[in-house]
Amino acid sequence: MPRRDAKNPMARRPTSPRSRPLKGEETEVDHIVETQSVSPAQARELVRRHGNDWRKIDEAAKSYKDDS
Repeated sequence: MPRRDAKNPMARRPTSPRSRPLKGEETEVDHIVETQSVSPAQARELVRRHGNDWRKIDEAAKSYKDDS
């Protein structure tokens, strides 16, 4: 079993998706909704999947737009 300490930050990661946004995450969701023209639910999903990797979020948001 891996130790949960500062040397092993991966041990602290949750194994399942979060049900609520983290503090400050809602601001990111609002920004994505405004800049990418996607729904708030889609923006939350993008943040959950890609974290703060804005390049991946932009690419995924464009694919949402292409599907519409």
